[in-house]
Amino acid sequence: MASPEATPTPLSALRVTQHQIPAHQRLPNTSLQHKPLLHYHAAFPACTTASGIEAHLRSVGVVDPQWRYTMYGTTHFHSTAHELLCVARGAARLCFGGADNPGRVEARVRGGDVLLVPAGVGHRLLEEEGEEGFEMVGSYPRGCGWDMCYGKQGEEGKVENIRRLGWFERDPIYGDQGPALEV
Repeated sequence: MASPEATPTPLSALRVTQHQIPAHQRLPNTSLQHKPLLHYHAAFPACTTASGIEAHLRSVGVVDPQWRYTMYGTTHFHSTAHELLCVARGAARLCFGGADNPGRVEARVRGGDVLLVPAGVGHRLLEEEGEEGFEMVGSYPRGCGWDMCYGKQGEEGKVENIRRLGWFERDPIYGDQGPALEV
């Protein structure tokens, strides 16, 4: 039996925070495309299941859900795709931009939150909170593969890929409207 599709919070009630994060060391962050990290607070009800989120994302058709997991504890970024992270369970503190970057963003996230992480933005798990376990649905734009970069010497060619990536023509959660289209 298919999982019921999740129903997102109406756009009129959605709270979104945007963050431009400066480049730091070998982490390009938002400096190449100037698209902000977007945090959609409570985009789904907190009780929404991973299966429900995946069904909703497939129905919108902008991204393909590819994994369910927590977030790696090592700072990393992607050079070949923007990443959509939907919190399906639990709560955590995340770091964006590099732990020693004075312009970093530390965000507390919980079930129902969504993060649109532009390619190049370093991110890592700082701490899981609570006892229920922290799980996200990780998705990438249709047709895009994703890679892992760590801000190390030798990744400069990969970083140049970020300049050529297209942005979203439709919002991955809301379709023809939504925060991704307003940046």
